Amino acid sequence: MERLQAVNIASSYGRKKVLCDVSITADAGQCVGIVGTNGCGKSTLLNILSGLRKADEGDIYFDGTRAQGRQPFVRFVGYVPQESNLIPELCVMDNLRLWYQDAGMLQQSLEQGFLRVLGVDRMCRMRAGKLSGGMKKRVSIGCALAGNPPVLILDEPDAALDLPGKADIRRYLGMYKQMGGTILLATHDEIDLELCDRVYALNRGRSKEIDRALRGEELLNEIKE
Repeated sequence: MERLQAVNIASSYGRKKVLCDVSITADAGQCVGIVGTNGCGKSTLLNILSGLRKADEGDIYFDGTRAQGRQPFVRFVGYVPQESNLIPELCVMDNLRLWYQDAGMLQQSLEQGFLRVLGVDRMCRMRAGKLSGGMKKRVSIGCALAGNPPVLILDEPDAALDLPGKADIRRYLGMYKQMGGTILLATHDEIDLELCDRVYALNRGRSKEIDRALRGEELLNEIKE
């Protein structure tokens, strides 16, 4: 089932056209990777797919229904930006409370849900600004999953993480995918592609689905051509 479909997305910053013809499909239980050089429009695309930015042209569909207005994005998508979106002065629990409107759901997730799987339950009293990069990423993912969204969008989830932190994040994403969730991630790290069922390359504002097994020079050629 097509959980998310973007069709002919275009977006500009003033006179600079960043995206001009981007189409992407992601099914339930799939992870879709988005690769490309710096400045190719990956973050712009993710902002559009998460509802933070409106496309100049094109359509987005969730479960076959065209998204109109803000509500579909709130209901369907959890977004994890590259930089931490936590409030550093607050403890982890207070950061979570800003996202989880239902206190009962928050407690349930900490006791036996995904927040426990992420290990966030052990960080609740810690101040967010004192967390390591890997811990911040786990909490950010936990915040993004507050409404149990079927689609999780991540902008370079491994950025600035050490090797154990990267392995942990991939393991959690694999579990989310096995539970039927749909993942879109922009990445520069080839090992992230091991998690992906489909891979799209962005080049000169256009998207192209490429062989997900490509690595090294072959992958570089697809990105740069």
